Amino acid sequence: MQLKKRNWLVVISTLVILVLLAGLAGNNAVRSSFPQVEGTIQLKGLDGPVTVYRDSLGVPHIYATTMHDLFMAQGFTHAQDRFWQMDFWRHTGSGRLSEMFGKGQLETDMFLRTLGWRELAEQEYNSADPEAKAIMQAYADGVNAYLQDRQGAELSLEYVILGLLTPSYRPEPWTPVHSLTWAKAMAWDLKGNINQEIERAILLKTLPAEYVDELYPPYPEDHPVIVPVIGENASAASSPTPYTAAQAISISQLDAVRVRLAALEALLGPSGNDIGSNNWVVSGELTSTGKPLLADDPHLGIQMPSIWYQVALHCHPVSDSCPYNVTGFSFAGVPGVIVGHNDHIAWGVTNVGPDVMDLFIEKINPENPNQYEYMGEWVDMDIRTETIQVGGGEPVEIEIRSTIHGPIISDVFGPLKPRAVATDGPELPFNERTAGVEFPEQYAIALRWTALEPTKVFRAVWSFNKAKNWDEFRAAAADFAVPAQNLVYADIEGNIGYQMPGTIPIRKNGDGRLPVPGWTGEYDWLGYVAYEELPYVFNPESGYVATANNQVEPREGYPYLISTDYDWGYRAKRIVELIENAPGPIDVAYFQKMHADAYDGSAAFLVPYLLDVEMTQAELVGTRRLLEGWDYQMTADSAPAALYAAFWNRFLTNTFADDLPEGMAPTGSSRWFEVMRRIIDDNNSHWFDDVTTPDVVETRDQVMLASFEQAIVDVKIRLRADLTQWRWGDLHVANFENQTLGQSGIAPIEALFNRGGFGTGGGASIVNATGWRVGQGFEVTSVPSFRMIVDFSNFNNSLGIHTTGQSGHAYHPHYIDMAPIWAGVGYAPMLWSESEVSGAAASVLQLVP
Repeated sequence: MQLKKRNWLVVISTLVILVLLAGLAGNNAVRSSFPQVEGTIQLKGLDGPVTVYRDSLGVPHIYATTMHDLFMAQGFTHAQDRFWQMDFWRHTGSGRLSEMFGKGQLETDMFLRTLGWRELAEQEYNSADPEAKAIMQAYADGVNAYLQDRQGAELSLEYVILGLLTPSYRPEPWTPVHSLTWAKAMAWDLKGNINQEIERAILLKTLPAEYVDELYPPYPEDHPVIVPVIGENASAASSPTPYTAAQAISISQLDAVRVRLAALEALLGPSGNDIGSNNWVVSGELTSTGKPLLADDPHLGIQMPSIWYQVALHCHPVSDSCPYNVTGFSFAGVPGVIVGHNDHIAWGVTNVGPDVMDLFIEKINPENPNQYEYMGEWVDMDIRTETIQVGGGEPVEIEIRSTIHGPIISDVFGPLKPRAVATDGPELPFNERTAGVEFPEQYAIALRWTALEPTKVFRAVWSFNKAKNWDEFRAAAADFAVPAQNLVYADIEGNIGYQMPGTIPIRKNGDGRLPVPGWTGEYDWLGYVAYEELPYVFNPESGYVATANNQVEPREGYPYLISTDYDWGYRAKRIVELIENAPGPIDVAYFQKMHADAYDGSAAFLVPYLLDVEMTQAELVGTRRLLEGWDYQMTADSAPAALYAAFWNRFLTNTFADDLPEGMAPTGSSRWFEVMRRIIDDNNSHWFDDVTTPDVVETRDQVMLASFEQAIVDVKIRLRADLTQWRWGDLHVANFENQTLGQSGIAPIEALFNRGGFGTGGGASIVNATGWRVGQGFEVTSVPSFRMIVDFSNFNNSLGIHTTGQSGHAYHPHYIDMAPIWAGVGYAPMLWSESEVSGAAASVLQLVP
């Protein structure tokens, strides 16, 4: 995030001090925040002693005799390693970033306050059951025990810098509500199709409807769905609704909303089809040990430190009053393990990507801006006032308005503007003059989203942590409302399964692909799909379940709309192929190869066409030979991969950028794979013609030739002239940036916290999903945020790794030590038994009352 520089004196002073700090990176000035991991620490409030073993990568294994002590120790441990991250996340979830970073974050806070995450979190806490409240309070007590008597550099190096920029800021005590707000931020990160909804509406102002359909193709018939069959008596699923008059609204406010969403992506991480995940589980019928294997790798925006914190929580002994015995990956700031295994079951997650957000166009009363029309009557809006505290500035009061459909999100972007009616340009289908719908002179945009209702997501997580069988797991999953996840499952009895949970709306009309009129009531939500009617499978005949954000429901026969914007299934297809074509019984090593698989499905259908393009220049012909016989693997050491990526970057841009509005260039995700696959056979497709050259009609082969020439130049500039020295990993580099000060715009500050230069294989819509954005260079933008393999023949053989390191403290030995392992698709043991854990411990800490 760009910091507001209050005056040059502060900036100059900051830079001088930072130079001194950089020189003292190994000194106590920086090391003062490093946590104590050996010896004994007294914590007031513990029931008894707690032992914390840390392994060679700093992963803690916590052993406690009571549930209270277990979660109190987890809160303490999280705060030891990641409190700055926790502090930042709680301010994000509450819309209070301006308190930390000043008025530069005011607009972001205004938008987040409008969504009301903090208010929802308070409602969720008030309605929580006693056990959930006890878990959250014990965790908060642990965090606060660490905060006691610590401030500034003793908490983290970032607070030294923040003290120069916002001298008045002091971290407040942790509360259970702070943990709950993080679920809302995560739901936003995996929010669904709001971007596509806005893009379609904008595209329909400039392109014919049939062209827009071509840019959003249906899910491919030759790609797998997760649940092929659901019952024999299900009614037919509905087809997508044709584009309607909703596309005719003025795009001024929609475009403003799109800009704000892009700003939130910079804060919370990118969204879209690169943000998803892979998981798969195979039964013992397919494995070398006769026991299940389960794999998971969630794909999220690249960041420093990792979004995940690996931890093991062991009640010692396990009992009815202390039932937790679980290991895996957690969020710093939240008690429990989000993904992992216990002594009975394992589970993995990928994002479903359901359509759970709708934009409603509300008709505003010209004589009273706080009234909107609904079902023929003027209705008063719900209005609340909030005050945003601004570090180094005066408090700002904002007014938040809501309708029956949800908060007015367009208020954040300025006053309402009169409807803008286009009067020039060609007549387009369904425009304002032909649609037969009279749009309001004044309107606002309201957001209906399932995450703006109270949920019990973390109760689901804590129930997963102690579930013993499929029935208990499914019962827990019923609480996993938002964000909806594809949950794969295995247990020690040899069972495997899949459950899709989530709050999925049932619409009166429409399919959520476009903003809709709110004043008629015709597009309201009628309710939600019952949990028992959501897709699931248990012990499928195939012996496996694989998900990769692809279509969940059967192609026919499912009565409810889940989404029209699934990932287009290239990763899913490859995963299924690898399982079904395994050379023998599947083992952990084969799962590792699957995680590392870098097969590019777009190259498989594009390269043959490129090899047929007529080329006369010797350099082009010679360079193209790199692609002959290539296996389409985007491995880090591959020269053909570097060449192909550069070609794809140019070819996709040259084909579509001239047809799209500003700011809507193709990104290269699975959607664009499928768009290109559907037109590539047609040498004369209208998409290949460059609309900026009206006197020339370009063909596919011409665009391919020009793109290939440009690609060679691009690679030479970035790498070197000698093509035998080209490596995809030299272009495709993972740079981990601190989400706050690491994006400050002040180079010396960024150098303190950011780490990079990790060459990787993989790419967008590849199983090794190290995403990058076409038109924005080849740097990694989204990552497999952890990789996990659970071996039910022996939990000690399980493997895991996340992206950066356990520590959030710059210059700590565990700040970036996982990154080289992760970049090479390596792993570390996920040790399970206490004898293995204690034997491999690099440090032992005793927490005592």
